[in-house]
Amino acid sequence: MNCMLRLRTVDFACMAMLFTAVLTLFPGCAANDPVPAYTPPPTAFDRAWSAAIAAAQDEGVRILSEDRVSGTIAGTKGDQQVTINVTTQADGSMRLEFSARGPKGSDPGLAGRISRAYDRRMGR
Repeated sequence: MNCMLRLRTVDFACMAMLFTAVLTLFPGCAANDPVPAYTPPPTAFDRAWSAAIAAAQDEGVRILSEDRVSGTIAGTKGDQQVTINVTTQADGSMRLEFSARGPKGSDPGLAGRISRAYDRRMGR
């Protein structure tokens, strides 16, 4: 009888170890789809800012500085200094000013081409 008790204890211990080993193999198997993080849509300012930079680059302008607080983007193309001012108006709309200054005989239509590239990027 004492022998039977030992055998049951050994069997129980073996079964417990086997069960524990099996359980440690499977905890990572539960597959839950990740919850997508909420990303708010870009603001009107963000859209205008990005489109203005991209429009200038479309026309070959090298961006030298960006100051979002003042709304100023500065760059150069050849010997011309390009400035873009992005301003939020009281009604929430955006006002953009494009200017290109350089020596006489420089590309006089650069600011207009950047403006048109901006309009295209904004879907206008």
